[in-house]
Amino acid sequence: MAILQIVFFLLFLVCLSTVAYFLFFSIAGHFYKTKEFQHHDQFKKIAVFMPAYKEDEVILHTAKQALLQTYPSHRYDVYVIADSLQEETLNELKKLPLKTVVVSFDVSTKAKALNEAFKQINAAYDLAVILDADNVMMPDFLDKVNRASVSGCYAIQGHRAAKNRNTRFAILDAISEEVNNHIMRKGQVAVGLSSAVIGSGMAFSYLYLKQVMMEIEAVGGFDKELEMTLIDDNHKIAYLDDAVVLDEKVQKSEVFANQRTRWVAAQMVYLKKYWLKGLLNLLIGRIDYANKVMHYALVPKVILLGTIGLMSIVSLLLPEAGPGAISWALLGVAYISAFAIAIPKNYWNKDMFYAVLSLPKTVFIMFSAMFKIKNANKRFIHTPHTAHFEKTTI
Repeated sequence: MAILQIVFFLLFLVCLSTVAYFLFFSIAGHFYKTKEFQHHDQFKKIAVFMPAYKEDEVILHTAKQALLQTYPSHRYDVYVIADSLQEETLNELKKLPLKTVVVSFDVSTKAKALNEAFKQINAAYDLAVILDADNVMMPDFLDKVNRASVSGCYAIQGHRAAKNRNTRFAILDAISEEVNNHIMRKGQVAVGLSSAVIGSGMAFSYLYLKQVMMEIEAVGGFDKELEMTLIDDNHKIAYLDDAVVLDEKVQKSEVFANQRTRWVAAQMVYLKKYWLKGLLNLLIGRIDYANKVMHYALVPKVILLGTIGLMSIVSLLLPEAGPGAISWALLGVAYISAFAIAIPKNYWNKDMFYAVLSLPKTVFIMFSAMFKIKNANKRFIHTPHTAHFEKTTI
């Protein structure tokens, strides 16, 4: 029983620290203020990268949308990095006023695709914007990124928002995205820390990104490597809440499981890689760096929800083993509160209520996915996308 008590207390402390972190930055997120950058006549030359691995369903649509920016057309180029696209898709892309970089790898990754594109491009650019193949920039996205860059922002994360909410899983994924925007971006920036990056809707100094990417060979989570390098080089990562990129949300449970397995696997890899350096940076006062490493130590949201719920029941059955049911229940209330105050007002409707009913299934899927973690970061796990969405169905 003594060993069980120790295990339960340690588990409680891990969950408590994660909940406290979420709650603090959820509150802080409400103090975030969108910066108003001045209009000017300086238009940086921008390269927009759209890596597309087997994305024949969406790339034609999103590539066309990328050409509709209000930003001066002669000051930005769109590059579709075509990996394993069908010949018909390539022929259609060639008809558009954009540039196609055809690549092929034994094992495809986003990092490899970007690095190959950099090798093939001879033109000079000031900024590089990274999108996913399913992303759609709002018409003023590049303009807002440019203004922020001219005003001194070196690395920028835009606001990635849901393109679709047509299934319960898509709604849950959309809510999760906005909660992350609030806690991991708005909340972080509000207290003077760097925004977390998210893999797309990002902008960086072109030459810096080209140089850093040469050192990155990650199968998954290349953006985390990039994030750590930026902060280690004392560059702040800005967040633009009003610079919006639409992103497709997962619609099926099996896709959700694959995607989250990849994310958690990457999180564990980078925690193992950076925890010691994070601790040393904390001791010398480099809070921004230590905070980013802390992100990797946080219990994933769905797993945390399941753990708190399960331990609330276990503590009733084994009242002498660790913290009591009341402690776990209060922790659950704090956790729910952290997320409730982070969810945008426009999500509070009956669709969200019905989506929340799917949480038990989501928790089960996530716990099941944990058994696949071991090899998830050794191979590329592709998340399929589709160009068109039907009316929201719950």
